[in-house]
Amino acid sequence: MSWGWDYENEQWTKLPTYLKHLPLFTRHYDMTSKFFRILWAIFLKGIAYRFYIRIKVKGEFHSIAKSYPKLIVIANHASHLDATSMAAAIPFRYWSDLYIAAAKDYFFGNPVFAFFSKHCLGAIPIDRKDKKGEAIKLCLNLLSELDRIWLIFFPEGTRSPDGAIQEFRRGISLFSEQTSTPILFLYIKGNSSLWPKGRLLPKPGALDIHIGPVCPPGPKELIHGKYIEWVQSIDPDVDIKTIN
Repeated sequence: MSWGWDYENEQWTKLPTYLKHLPLFTRHYDMTSKFFRILWAIFLKGIAYRFYIRIKVKGEFHSIAKSYPKLIVIANHASHLDATSMAAAIPFRYWSDLYIAAAKDYFFGNPVFAFFSKHCLGAIPIDRKDKKGEAIKLCLNLLSELDRIWLIFFPEGTRSPDGAIQEFRRGISLFSEQTSTPILFLYIKGNSSLWPKGRLLPKPGALDIHIGPVCPPGPKELIHGKYIEWVQSIDPDVDIKTIN
């Protein structure tokens, strides 16, 4: 799949600014983004997730990175800590290939958040009210065209209100099956208690991120079942939302 962008005509000049940091379009890595990502990494890894929130990574990414240049990285989603804690857990050497599917209305809702999301997170804006499927096309195009990409994606679609793992939405199977991209399981333990939905700021404390198996592409029900089975092997007391 390809959009056939012509970088020399008005298609490029009219491309929204919040997409111009993506290397599929720019054909190079934005030096401004690289500079701010380094600063963000120093703050995130060296301060925020070392002293205020003590992150512990259970497992290692290096062997996974050698075997899987393309991955959809999924995790449970119950807090605004989730995306940044996953980025903090992943070694900086892989950040040039790391992108986060982020809600456009929140992460690109104002100029300050948009700058941060673009340059620090490498965020891909997902418009949850988009009826034309442009966000889906963008993610499919990135997964198909880039040689290396780790796309952080929350298959529940939105934060859990009570910390329980919710049903997966169809996006996870759509992205993985149409692009033949395998899926890396992560489990974030403690996210809901540190920054539950509705709280203004996170509390200090400990956060565990477990690195799990890589799952082949498949239907959402199968992926959800395998993910729940793996999470329960780590945390038998985890809450699972019953699917009717």
